[in-house]
Amino acid sequence: MPAFVTFGRILFAVLFVYTGALKFFPLQATADFIAGKIVVPDAIAPYAKQVETATAMTTPQLLAIAVGGLEIIAGLMIALNFGARFFALLMIIYIAASTVLFSDFWNQAAPDNAAVVVDALKNLSIIGALFMIMGFGRETRTAETAYGDV
Repeated sequence: MPAFVTFGRILFAVLFVYTGALKFFPLQATADFIAGKIVVPDAIAPYAKQVETATAMTTPQLLAIAVGGLEIIAGLMIALNFGARFFALLMIIYIAASTVLFSDFWNQAAPDNAAVVVDALKNLSIIGALFMIMGFGRETRTAETAYGDV
């Protein structure tokens, strides 16, 4: 059974590594997409301007780099089962926030929102798998405790 779990973790993590890498290649397109959906709050706007000046990059570009890096690192850590619970929790928070911010299917008419609803449900199922990774943990369980409730 642990071999199947390891193989499943690796296959599951490919999703995050791939989507994280895709955010880097068309970085400006990713930044433009983020800029169209997220507005920097007035309370942190002065700090964002300082970071933009120091890095010579816009806030959406910095967010695209941060999100892409998070996805790649979390995917690798989940695949390697190193800090998997922590990175699964980070990904749960990230996916939940991005679903709320980027999947506004509740503001669209019923036939037009089908693709966005499917994306939101896909994100919900990924969150479920991440909860399973958090619940399974690092240590292997004996067959009796693993299947005792079946």
